[in-house]
Amino acid sequence: MKKWKNINEFIEYPKEGILSKEFIKDKNIDITLFCMAKGSSISEHTSTRGGFVQVIEGEGSFDLEGEEIQMKPGTIIFIKKNSKHSLKAKKNTSFLLSLCCSD
Repeated sequence: MKKWKNINEFIEYPKEGILSKEFIKDKNIDITLFCMAKGSSISEHTSTRGGFVQVIEGEGSFDLEGEEIQMKPGTIIFIKKNSKHSLKAKKNTSFLLSLCCSD
């Protein structure tokens, strides 16, 4: 496995909906790139693992346990396991989702 990747080379937006690309997956960590077309959303859900979202580009809103967080480049959102969250892309938006073993 290559020891480094340029994330910008993998960003591509679908005309609608969401495109996800797995980057790293092993027993301790799971890192996935998400590219959301403008206007797309992910409905409220939870995860059995904690982790964080790191926004790369775009603009959107992230609802974490009822708190609305603005998604802008450079924003990092920490998510505890079993936290309810949802998100919506106001513009084409890309982010990395990193999930680790239980918190």
